[in-house]
Amino acid sequence: MQANRRADTKPEVALRSALHRLGYRYRKDLLIRLTDVRVRPDIVFTARKVAVFVDGCFWHVCPQHGRQPTTNEWYWAPKLRRNMERDRLANAALTAAGWQVVRIWEHEPLEVALTRVKNALP
Repeated sequence: MQANRRADTKPEVALRSALHRLGYRYRKDLLIRLTDVRVRPDIVFTARKVAVFVDGCFWHVCPQHGRQPTTNEWYWAPKLRRNMERDRLANAALTAAGWQVVRIWEHEPLEVALTRVKNALP
């Protein structure tokens, strides 16, 4: 598991590069401390209060591509459930604090992801 990246995944880097080329400036992997949780979105527009997460299909159980592991299910099933619960808590906490949350799956085309982020920015 050490080889699995938490930040700077290929879909995330592609989205960041495209946003930068379009003139958007952002913070990457910024820790946001809220009252009861700490959240670390992949891309953060601080002044506009927009948090963008680029989620991997396996790690965040994509409804389209996510699958239940067949080996070591005793380990992976609870871990994936915890990831999904953590995502729900982060979304709720950020929304309650006045942030807009954008979640993008790794399989989404870059143009679709760019449009979703641009639509979220005021």
